[in-house]
Amino acid sequence: MTGSGDSPTIPRYSVAELNGAVASLLERGFAPRFLLDATVSRPQLKKGHLWMTLVDGQASITAVVWASQLAKLSFVPGDGDGVVVVGKLNFWSSRASLCVQALDIRPSLSSVLRQFEQVRDQLAREGLLDPARKRSLPPFPQRIALLTSCPSSALADMLRTAAERWPATRLLVVPIPVQGPVQRQIAEALIRVGNQAEGMGIEALVLARGGGSREDLAVFDHLELALCLANCPVPVVSGIGHEDDTTIADLVADLRAATPTAAVVALLPDRVTVRQGLRQQAVHLGQLGRARLQGERQRLGHQRERLEILHPLSLLAARRTGLLHAQQLLKALSPQHQLARGFSLVHNADGQLVRSIQQLKQGDLLSHQLADGQVGTEVREIYGPAEPVES
Repeated sequence: MTGSGDSPTIPRYSVAELNGAVASLLERGFAPRFLLDATVSRPQLKKGHLWMTLVDGQASITAVVWASQLAKLSFVPGDGDGVVVVGKLNFWSSRASLCVQALDIRPSLSSVLRQFEQVRDQLAREGLLDPARKRSLPPFPQRIALLTSCPSSALADMLRTAAERWPATRLLVVPIPVQGPVQRQIAEALIRVGNQAEGMGIEALVLARGGGSREDLAVFDHLELALCLANCPVPVVSGIGHEDDTTIADLVADLRAATPTAAVVALLPDRVTVRQGLRQQAVHLGQLGRARLQGERQRLGHQRERLEILHPLSLLAARRTGLLHAQQLLKALSPQHQLARGFSLVHNADGQLVRSIQQLKQGDLLSHQLADGQVGTEVREIYGPAEPVES
């Protein structure tokens, strides 16, 4: 078609040609794959294919997951779920229809946090997050179970740490999947270990997973898994993700550790520290033993002294000594002792002891008792008491 004057030529298409040109333009000018942040609206299955509308509050676009790809997804979204879609554009030339073909779908952080809050609130209402439910860990466990992916760096770190800290504890490794919607498999493994714990001597278990995005850890936010942890017959230590990550499993576990390695550290004693403590206790017990022995020696010494005092020979010697002292005292106090010192006893004619000159008069006959005999005398003169001499 040619316009009037100098107007340029306008391209002319059939409908099929126009749709083909648009398809070609999209194919050449748009990325073959892209990431799309969106919220799922009205998902529904049609002939095995999952159809949905992806919205963000300002716009919407149709999306589809073909049946062949749907079986491979680790996460199937529900209505209102926030998602990150790995997709590409599909444009059907025959009807000029455009949609997003989803190659993979992952929950967005907002969706993960919403699920976390819903499950947490339900568990809180049922009292399963009560700190009083937390059980203490065994101080020296004989055997523990490690539930984690195998092989993995998390498992290798836990095995190495256990061997370094307390090699006397036996470890039972229970492989579990930790990626994708595998909460049922993890719950089944927990139930198996719990049922066999008493017979196998398992005293505690560790539920562990290495680092990953918060979306990757969403499997540990499921209610089914939380209930299995709450009903586990032995204490549970969780070591999931990094220090900043908190999952529902962490809240239900008896102890939450920052990492898988930290979970083993929390559960197993350190043999170096225990050895030092035992040495200190040995020193302390030695000091107590020596002090006790010294006290017993002193007590026995006192008992020996008491027995020696109460021995018949000792009692006889003590009595003999007492009698000797009494004899010496009697001798010192006896009149004969005073006579031996030069004193004498004076008696009148009636045999009465003369104590004062008032009892005497001139001409009285007296008898003087000396140490070795008696002397008779006659009173010729009586003198009064001697007057005091002035100094």
